[in-house]
Amino acid sequence: MKEHLEAIASALKRRHAVLFVGAGVSMSVGLPSWKTLIDHMLKDLNLEGSVTKEPDVTYQTIAECYRLEHGNIDRLCAWMRENWRVSPERIRKSNLHRLIIRLDFPVIYTTNYDSNLEMAYDIHGKRHAKISHARDMATAPAGVTQIIKYHGDFDDAETLVLTETDYFNRLSFDSPLDVRFRSDALGATVLFIGYSMSDLNIRLLLHRIWSTWRGSGYERDRPQSYVFMYQPNPVQKAVLSNWGVTVLAGEGPDPQQALLAFMRALCSEVG
Repeated sequence: MKEHLEAIASALKRRHAVLFVGAGVSMSVGLPSWKTLIDHMLKDLNLEGSVTKEPDVTYQTIAECYRLEHGNIDRLCAWMRENWRVSPERIRKSNLHRLIIRLDFPVIYTTNYDSNLEMAYDIHGKRHAKISHARDMATAPAGVTQIIKYHGDFDDAETLVLTETDYFNRLSFDSPLDVRFRSDALGATVLFIGYSMSDLNIRLLLHRIWSTWRGSGYERDRPQSYVFMYQPNPVQKAVLSNWGVTVLAGEGPDPQQALLAFMRALCSEVG
């Protein structure tokens, strides 16, 4: 772990590091899990929870059904805005968000729809730029942390990657945000936190990056990527390692405490 912390810290000091934030970070301040969102959609659609046991039913297909039923997901976004907001005081007290800001990553990607990261930067007086559209990339000020909402922002329903169609459309990885991430990931150390790495889009994206480097003939020059996981299993470690992603195993009484301990160790290494 010491060797890997040193490598990430070195990349941070050179401003060649990217942080990728998943749902685990938002859940650390009390946001509901995906199951809560699924249960809400099922209730709204008058469907029994047992439907999720069908092998061809995922939360993306449920969201697709929701959009077909209502014509859009505006109503769902309104519910998310009401129920997925955390008080500024809770964000202020979050040690994890404080550590993320202290580490000062030049670029942060997140698949979370909420605005907790942006709120944390505001609370702690740290300038940042939120990027949800291609136009945001063109107008973002230089020299500030860019928070890129990779799967959209529930304040703008058009940007959300939520339904099955949304995910299928992103599999080509030719959207402006995909192009931007490929560029960043090819030249920087990427650290994933708050992920179980079950997201098919993220896994396919990692595979595409690995394939790009392998085809270039300069695979040995690729910056290392890391994912912090609480008690990862051997299958996850083997597959991700094959793609050039080092799995950093967390220890502790629960995933949140393990992640917090890791981020503290990284802060200490950066100095």
